[in-house]
Amino acid sequence: MKVAFIGLGTMGLPMAMNLLAAGHHLTVHNRSRDRELPLIEAGATAADTPATAAAAADIVIVCVSDTPDVEAVLLGPEGVMAGAQPGTLVIDMSTISPAATRAIAAQLATQDIAMLDAPVSGGSEGAENGTLSIMVGGDGDALTKAMPVLEAMGKTITHVGPIGAGQTTKAINQIVVAGTYWAVAEGLALGLKAELDMAKVVQAVGSGAAGSWAFTHRSDNMLNNTYPLGFRMRLHRKDLLIALEAARELGLPLPMAAYVEQIESGLIAQGFGDEDMSAVARSVREMGGM
Repeated sequence: MKVAFIGLGTMGLPMAMNLLAAGHHLTVHNRSRDRELPLIEAGATAADTPATAAAAADIVIVCVSDTPDVEAVLLGPEGVMAGAQPGTLVIDMSTISPAATRAIAAQLATQDIAMLDAPVSGGSEGAENGTLSIMVGGDGDALTKAMPVLEAMGKTITHVGPIGAGQTTKAINQIVVAGTYWAVAEGLALGLKAELDMAKVVQAVGSGAAGSWAFTHRSDNMLNNTYPLGFRMRLHRKDLLIALEAARELGLPLPMAAYVEQIESGLIAQGFGDEDMSAVARSVREMGGM
């Protein structure tokens, strides 16, 4: 299948690599052009703009940072809509506003370009291993067309509803992640303060009802107070803001999500925004004088 992939960041680059490994013909574009080089060396073709990337593609995948970026890539003067042929399928794997997703899809539809919103969960590890969880909103026939490429990038692919539903599901995911990471940070801080053998604590707690992906994969970060990149805190904060806005539109208060967003905002202001989001533990340590 002829695939264009636009946005080669921490997540997009390994996702695109997995598409190449699966045998798809790949054209790539990234705003910072040097990010294209590993894929070119692996057999991909580079395009100067999103429009030229989309021109000969059956499917165009977008994986960029925020709503304005998706709007520019898809609808801008040199965007996908300017180059894609009728019948092209766009898959947006970014995390953006559900309302903006529906509006973008409506504009693309005027040129017979279909769209799925398919945000992901699983972090950089999942992107590298092709084991992402992919939450898909949109038409079922479009999803059928997309399955060969989605299966190259994800382990669990779930059709959650109409266009925009994928983004709302991702917002739910990020709310739960926020609470889980914060709870893990508080629990581990208690163990450190009590001077317990934390290796045994992690083994005991991780094997019980409190076990989670965050506890298994990020407790070492929090215990060592070092936060190598998995998923940038500033991007998770952006996702929480999307979730909080969606909740406000529905008249739903989310006090825990709002609290963690404030914690992350403070850490970003201190210069920690490009660390892994498990760095929320810095705030627990600071409050505990650790």
